Amino acid sequence: MAAVSETIVREYFELHEFLVRQHRKYVAPNRRADEDDDIDFFVLNPKPQRTDGQIPFVLSSADLAHIGRAIVVVKGWHTETFSSARLEQLPQIFRFVEPKVFEHASKAFGHDGKPMKILVVPALPQGAQGREQSITLLRAKGIDAVIPFRTILDGLVRGIEVNRNYQKSDLLQIIRILKNYDFFKSSQLELFKQKRRKEPGKRGQKTPPRQPGKEGIAS
Repeated sequence: MAAVSETIVREYFELHEFLVRQHRKYVAPNRRADEDDDIDFFVLNPKPQRTDGQIPFVLSSADLAHIGRAIVVVKGWHTETFSSARLEQLPQIFRFVEPKVFEHASKAFGHDGKPMKILVVPALPQGAQGREQSITLLRAKGIDAVIPFRTILDGLVRGIEVNRNYQKSDLLQIIRILKNYDFFKSSQLELFKQKRRKEPGKRGQKTPPRQPGKEGIAS
């Protein structure tokens, strides 16, 4: 799953015209199999756009244009929500913001400015209070911004054009084929909706109680 999640994130940044360098493609022999690498990608925007305001903490696809360079860590735990309680139990995900690790990694960009520290997360809590608690904790740990996977998937689907042949990318080609056969609704992107619509005429209806002694009697 880690490789799939990283592929999705890499394609997303490249689709937004970032230069992407993977930290390393091998697993260090002195690391346990269940440990993730501290850093997944270095991303560089060759032509970042200036912004008069502050870049938000929870990034949208439109915000990427204002990012010059960043260190990206991907946490593709797609069944997890990054609540503050969950984050407190996972101190290892913040290793990449430790001064020693960050300073070593930032050398990949030279001395032209400090890169942002971006964490790709499965989801933040839906409730306002829980969401704010998670954001506060992430900021306190040194994270500069997060991108939810929903934003990344939405950006990929919207950015793919059906009349283009993405033969150099299996992922983009699959999305293109699915769009071609209307598996994604361009106006609503039904795939990313969290709640199912209620059937009309069902609201308020109750199942009538069974009458004793009537089981098995045909009408």
